[in-house]
Amino acid sequence: MKLTITGGAGFIGSNLCDFFVGQGDNVTCLDNLSTGFKHNIEHLIGRPNFKFIEGDIRDLDTCRQAVEGSNVVLHEAALGSVPRSINNPINTNANNIDGFLNMLVASRDAGVSRFVYAASSSTYGDSQELPKVEYRIGRPLSPYAITKFVNELYAQVFTQLYGLETVGLRYFNVFGPRQDPNGAYAAVIPLWVKALIHHDPPFINGDGLYSRDFTYIANVVQANGLAATIPSKTLHENMEQYNKSLPLGAPRDYVFNVAFGGNTTLNALYDCLRNNLSKFDPAIANIKPIYRENRAGDIPHSQASIEKGKQVLGYNPKYDAQAGFAEACEWYWNNLK
Repeated sequence: MKLTITGGAGFIGSNLCDFFVGQGDNVTCLDNLSTGFKHNIEHLIGRPNFKFIEGDIRDLDTCRQAVEGSNVVLHEAALGSVPRSINNPINTNANNIDGFLNMLVASRDAGVSRFVYAASSSTYGDSQELPKVEYRIGRPLSPYAITKFVNELYAQVFTQLYGLETVGLRYFNVFGPRQDPNGAYAAVIPLWVKALIHHDPPFINGDGLYSRDFTYIANVVQANGLAATIPSKTLHENMEQYNKSLPLGAPRDYVFNVAFGGNTTLNALYDCLRNNLSKFDPAIANIKPIYRENRAGDIPHSQASIEKGKQVLGYNPKYDAQAGFAEACEWYWNNLK
């Protein structure tokens, strides 16, 4: 295959670049390095089947250059973080909606056969239902969640109007090697790991009973690999079969939860990270967290049903949260300290 991976120097994108370059595909990586880092892909630069373009998805000409000759696009570029979107909704909208539309248009015009994009569990909004099932969502609780929902709507319209195959992958709290622990909008796992390694007490928002379906990066790479390579005939036949199980009137969208299907409270997460890291440094076992107020825009609980991905894509995640936490802690210990 010839693929374009946007946001390819970021946490998820660079892991995808590693996977596809490693299996011999030709990869063009597009990243403006605003939240990604060149050191994440430095080991790939110079390889004959890898090309890096430093550019911004908000520029349509750059998008056209990036997708030229590609038959599959993996669109990972976005401004993540609910708090970031609350503080600066205009910038989040420009990147996540304007940039997304630019990539859709460029892909359509270049004759790309399939457009796989990073959707988000934030789309479920205020829905109280557990586990989260793709065809039932609530009202979004942040500008970031709105942008990710709009992405799904745009993708569906481009499929209906222009025949561009689109597949949305709703990520649930992805973590693992290369997730940045620095900055005001760092995700919880690298943030806490960094604090513990430096013997600083991490902050837990609320009482620690909020829970998440933490998803190790290897599971996300597997889902993208399947979404990029499943033959069209198989994809559509499997979807038709799955749709027969849905209630009347439920959306028939090519959107899939990407998670393990588990549920870990913040308190349990803290204990697990502390226990894993204390194997390297026994002093970490004595560090106590500091509790503070809940964060605006956060949902209390998140857990995915992954049955649709299993039935349609053949998704079969190998890493539960505990196995992922152990691998991530070892990576951070070797790369952060």
